[in-house]
Parts: sequence; C-alpha cells; structure tokens
Amino acid sequence: MKRLIISLLLTVCLSIPAFAYNMYPGKGKTAKPARATWDTGYFQEAVIRKALETLGYKVKDTKELQNSLFYKTVALGDVDYWANGWFPNHWSQTPKNFKEKAGIYGTVVRAGGLQGYLVSKKHVEQYNIKSLDDFKRADVKKAFDTNGDGKADLVACPPGWGCEGVITHHFKVYDLASHINPIKAAYAASMAEALAKFKKGEPVFYYTWAPNWTLFKMVPGKDVMWINVPEILPKPSQEAGKDFMTVTGLEGAVSSPIKMGFVVSDINIVANKKFMDKNPELKAFFAAFSLSLGDINEQNTKMKNGEKSQADIKRHVDQWIGKNQKLWNDWLELARTAAK
Repeated sequence: MKRLIISLLLTVCLSIPAFAYNMYPGKGKTAKPARATWDTGYFQEAVIRKALETLGYKVKDTKELQNSLFYKTVALGDVDYWANGWFPNHWSQTPKNFKEKAGIYGTVVRAGGLQGYLVSKKHVEQYNIKSLDDFKRADVKKAFDTNGDGKADLVACPPGWGCEGVITHHFKVYDLASHINPIKAAYAASMAEALAKFKKGEPVFYYTWAPNWTLFKMVPGKDVMWINVPEILPKPSQEAGKDFMTVTGLEGAVSSPIKMGFVVSDINIVANKKFMDKNPELKAFFAAFSLSLGDINEQNTKMKNGEKSQADIKRHVDQWIGKNQKLWNDWLELARTAAK
C-alpha cells in the first residue's frame, strides 16, 4: 500500500517541470541528527544522512544517545531527529511533553522491532518444540544441555540489558529456572559459539532481536524457528504494549499467531515538530522512506564481519543506493516537490 501511494504521488510529481522545484531545498539549512547506542541502528541513520546531504542540508556530526536521553533532547530541540524509535516499546521512555514537542514522522520497518526466542529448525521438528514449556521435557533438556547440569542452555542477555529483565521475568512466571540455564556472558561471543554449533548440526536455543546480524546468519524459517512463550504475562512496564506481544504471519514462526513475550514494535523516524514544520521536504521524505529488514540484517552482518568504520558504513549506503536507484530517486523527487 505504501509503495502504491508513492507511485500515485509520483505520477502527479512527474507532470511538474523540473524547473518548478528546487533541487536543493535544504541549502542553507542545518540538521542535527542522533542515533541509538546499538550499532544495528547505524545504517538507517547513515542512509538518511545521505539523503539530507543530497538535498543540500548541512548535516552536523551525529550524537549517539541512550533512548530516554534522546527523547528528552529531541523534545528540547537540541537534536532534530533519529531513525531508531521503537514504538510502542519506547513510549514509556518519553518525557511528559514529548507529544507536544516531537512526533513520529515515518516508519523504517513495520513490525521490524522484534524480540524473542529461536531454536534450530531441525530440532524444533525432531522434538516438536512449540514453546518455552517444551524445555521442561527431559528429552529436550538433554538435547540442549552442553555443560551437563541437566538444564537446556539458552543464549540470553548480559546483565544490565533491558532484555535481561524480561527474560528474568519469563523464568519466574513460567517456572523455567529448574529447566533452562540462561547464558549471560558477552552476547556476541555467545552467539558466535551458537553459530559454530549450528554449522555442525548441533541444537541451538537463543534470544535475539531484529534487526540483527544473527537473523542473516541463521535465517528464520530456513535455519531456525521463532517459538512461543506459554502465555502472555507481561511485566508492568510491558502492559501498555500487551496487544503487541502477539504477532500474526511472522515468517519462520512455529505458529500463527505466535506469542513472542516481548513487545513487537515498528522502527520509526522521530523528529522535533518545529524542525519538521520548517522542512516540508523532510516530512515527505520521511513518510516515504523505508528499508527491508533483510537489507538491514545484511548490512549488520557486514559490520559484524569487521566492516564497521564510518567509511565502511558510508560505502554500504552507496551500495544500497546503487541497488535501489529508482526507489531512491523517487523519494528525492517527492521531497523536492513538497518543498516550499
């Protein structure tokens, strides 16, 4: 539907002579971007930066901010935007005046902010695994026990991560402590070990989120499967997003709908209202802009493999544009036509 609307708008836009709009509507204007502290969100920021520079904006150095600090800062106008909003998950981290001062101006990936538990597909089928409750079965625990403690091993989250609190909650409400051993070591190292086991055909059981390189290396539906939590029992902080903890039609899920146990969010572009009111070309661009989860996961994998410098990320952006040139040109056309 989004692509159809863009196509209809372009039909109108293309009837306007090129001289009727400004090729560089951002000339003389400055934009102050931010990005999240997790590197799986760097690519989105870099693609949008490229667009603003192409439209003539002077784009300041990007501020890397924790979630709650960004929402306070964008409300104050000290930064202008970021592409790392996860809603409804982030509503609890916004200040009281957020909706008055800032807003959501685009969706990078619809239902792209996934979190949940995955199991190697081969072993899902072998042991008929549908939910966390199946890890209470003796045969399943034995298959996934690598250290001989009688429990299935789960690659979980390091201490201090938000997901660690949710997983700890799951262990309590689903009575999992006697059946599953949560590995809380450095996540990247633990997942590298899980990937090595998977390549040898051994069982793997882990938590992950999207976008993430893990979903490119072990693809849901082909290599691994999303599994259910036994029932939706949210933490108090998840209550507002309770209706977004169940997903229908998720590729690579053992069932549809599937109970994820985590709030599923859209990945959004969030910006200061005054800034956006002064820049109608960006309203048009942000509304049209989107990336596929597969493209983000692929770029994240390149970073995981060592291509993580700013020069590398810029090159990834140029490569993506090269593969999607018509779409890129269409977005810029919409922005230029919308400029005052």
